[in-house]
This record gives sequence, C-alpha cells and structure tokens, in this order.
Amino acid sequence: MNETRRAILEALSGGPVSGPELAADLDVSRAAVWKHIEALRESNFDIESGPTGYELADVTAYNAPAIEFGLEAPFSIEYHDAVGSTNDRARQLAAEGAANVAVVAGEQTGGRGRLEREWTAPVGGVWVSIVTRPTITTAQAPLYTLAAAVATATVAREAGVDAGIKWPNDVVVPVGDDGDYRKLAGILTEMEGQPDRVDWVVPGIGVNANIDAADLPAGATSIREEAGDVDRRRFVQRLLEEFERYRTDIEAVVPAWRDLALTLGQRVRVDRPSGELVGEAVDITEFGALEVETDDGRVTVSAGDCEHLRPV
Repeated sequence: MNETRRAILEALSGGPVSGPELAADLDVSRAAVWKHIEALRESNFDIESGPTGYELADVTAYNAPAIEFGLEAPFSIEYHDAVGSTNDRARQLAAEGAANVAVVAGEQTGGRGRLEREWTAPVGGVWVSIVTRPTITTAQAPLYTLAAAVATATVAREAGVDAGIKWPNDVVVPVGDDGDYRKLAGILTEMEGQPDRVDWVVPGIGVNANIDAADLPAGATSIREEAGDVDRRRFVQRLLEEFERYRTDIEAVVPAWRDLALTLGQRVRVDRPSGELVGEAVDITEFGALEVETDDGRVTVSAGDCEHLRPV
C-alpha cells in the first residue's frame, strides 16, 4: 500500500481529522490529500466526510489495501477477484525472485490439492498462498506445512470452530468420539531448493469460510456451517500473523502441532508408495513425519494419505 495512504488511514482510524491537518502532518498539499482519500474510497474504504473532517467509518473491503491495513506481519498482498490457482501464481512470483508476498483470491477456478486432486474453491472461501524464502534445510521444509496448519487451526478456533489437525495437511472438525471428522481446510506446500538448502517454499492454504454446505463436497464443512460467517479480511490477517509467529520460531511448531492434533492417539491407515500401513498414530518427529505403532513395531512415515479408523 502507498505509505501516504497508509498514514492517512492510521490517522483517520483514531477519529475525525480535517484535510488541512492531514496535509500539514503529511507535508503534502490539500489537493493531494483529497486525491488519496478518493483513491481509498475507490478501494472500498468507508471514509466519511463531516464538519470536523474525514473519518474512517469501517473497513469492509476484501482486497489488497484492506488486508494490508492493520496487518501485523511483513507480507505484501497480491489480490485477485478470481485466479486459476493461488499456488501457481505464488510459484511464478517465487521464480521471479519475490519474497514475503501473500497471493489472495476471492475465488480459484483451477484449485488443486495434494497429488493434483481437484480442490473446490468458490467465492466466500479464504484462498491464500505465501511466498517465503526461509534459511532452512530441505529436511526442515515440512515444518512450514505444519506451521500453516497450526496457524489455520488457531485462527479457526478464534472464529468459534472446534478445529484440529489431521496429519499431514488437513484442518478438520471432529465428529463424535470415533475419529470421524469433516474437512475445513487443506494445505498444499510446494518448494524448490538444492540438496542442502531451500530456495523458496510456498504454503498454499484453502479454508472453507463463508460457504454453504450445499456448495461443498461430501465430508467437508465450513466456518459458516460451524460458527457463522467470519470477516475474511481479518481472518487472513490473523492467519498471516500466526504463520509469521511460527516461521520465526520454528522450534515451537511441532509442540504447537501436537497440541492441536486429532491424529495422535488414533488408529489410522496410511497409504504410502510402498504400501498400506495400519496402526496407532503415536507421535510426529522433529521434522513432522508420523510415527505409527503397528503389530510389527513402530514405523516412521514421512509422506502418505492418512485416514482415521474407528477403534477396534
């Protein structure tokens, strides 16, 4: 966001401020103040004019300037009303050298999940992919998926949803006590790097936010269905702030993930390239691999599709 417009918004959020006061404080002309105010109104900021000056009445827009305003994390926002895939766009930006950019879309027309599965991403959801350039090894890259899951579950809980994490990359809402769940959000992390280091990591997060159940695939739920509509602008801000919290304290990720995990303690079936594995999920490693206790001993699984099973 233009720094002058950011300063104007911060000034107006504290109450009415006159045009001359703004011009003097920002060292610009009154005409420039008016032009910035009009530009902010065009970006759907609700700025009212009264006898005592301009005042920011509300921020209801869902776009880049609105998300950046008040965001307490070092990300710039690239917003699209509709895009094929936020991950595809984020990967393109990463290849061009970008960093600390969050690609946000009102709708995805070609969303995808793990293993190139189709991901339904209609209007009303939260679809965001984050371009990062961490100083980590390739072995640590899965921790960024875990960090995204922790951030998503945490903010969903703030919205009133009883959210937990299913290994490796789903945020779900439990149903009953037998391990059943409804999917609320999914995470697709992509990366590029060398054998000893990462060039970039893009965690893509898709959250079923203000979406009706009829518009979701079977087995899914939304924030609307669980707790009512959420302010998507504020949700994205909190999501980025929580993700920033954990990416800058990577050692805190695994303990936080364990606290939110629904998979641990469950009987599970994991489909792996090497074959199916059935047992009890007992823990994750320092790099996010799942440890499963089977009849033949404990097995560490670094990748696979995990399904919760009913207790024997």
